[in-house]
Amino acid sequence: MFDIGFFELMVVGVVALLVLGPERLPSAARTCGLWLGRVRRSLSSIQSEIREELRMEELKRTTAIEKEQLQQELDEMRQPFQQPFARDEQSTEATSSKTQSGTGSADDGRGESK
Repeated sequence: MFDIGFFELMVVGVVALLVLGPERLPSAARTCGLWLGRVRRSLSSIQSEIREELRMEELKRTTAIEKEQLQQELDEMRQPFQQPFARDEQSTEATSSKTQSGTGSADDGRGESK
């Protein structure tokens, strides 16, 4: 991330020693370390939350795709079974309409013939 070498760290340390003095430098370094740790933990937490959200979105997307594929397979499996029933229903309807039209002229609905 940052390209900081040993020489740069030594310059920062010397400047901090000159500015803060030997009495306040240890407490300032401790405070700086604590803040740096908090920032790192916060960034790590944010990164893990983002990763989790991305993982959840990916799972939702893959399950939606798999659901669609399974639905297509199910429809393909149902199709051969639905076709014979549709033909049987059509032939049954045609047969019942023929019988109703044939009996309607000879029967007046009371069971008596004309």
